[in-house]
Amino acid sequence: MRHVIIVVALILLTAAASPLIAQAVQPPSGKTLAATMNIYAFPAAGQAPEQQSQDESACYQWAVQNTGTDPFELSKKAEQQQQQAAANQQAAAQAGKGAGAKGAVGGAAAGALIGEIADDDAGKGAAIGAAAGAVHGRRKGRQAQQQAGAQAADQAAQAQASTAQQMDGFKKAFSACMESKKYTVKF
Repeated sequence: MRHVIIVVALILLTAAASPLIAQAVQPPSGKTLAATMNIYAFPAAGQAPEQQSQDESACYQWAVQNTGTDPFELSKKAEQQQQQAAANQQAAAQAGKGAGAKGAVGGAAAGALIGEIADDDAGKGAAIGAAAGAVHGRRKGRQAQQQAGAQAADQAAQAQASTAQQMDGFKKAFSACMESKKYTVKF
């Protein structure tokens, strides 16, 4: 009989405690501030979700102040840089347009002059000069496109590297602050 009472008491205690256990295990609704920045903070000292939110906010402000980097402003800046890079790539694609025609005109003029002097046939010289000029102009146009495209790609890569470096510095500062408040932090 005594065993039955103990078992019933344990069942009642477990049933009464299960909603409390479920509440403690439930993550806070929505994403935390740290999680929006791909930083994961675990409350190592059992801090409540409200306390974690306050600590994350304080550490965010501290990290912004100490690094001079605001991740949300940085993401806007990165988006603008991507748009600028796309515009630069389009401009690079236009860099060599019309070079073949310009070369043909210049080649025709030079060929006509040479043809007139060489064998009194300016038309034949102009045709040969136009063909040679068009080939040379297209080649120069492709080179100009490649150079402009490479330059635009280099600028975009440098901007991305700078943004990544700033974000990394912010995450280190934020993590240091959170760790001082007894959180386990990974990014």
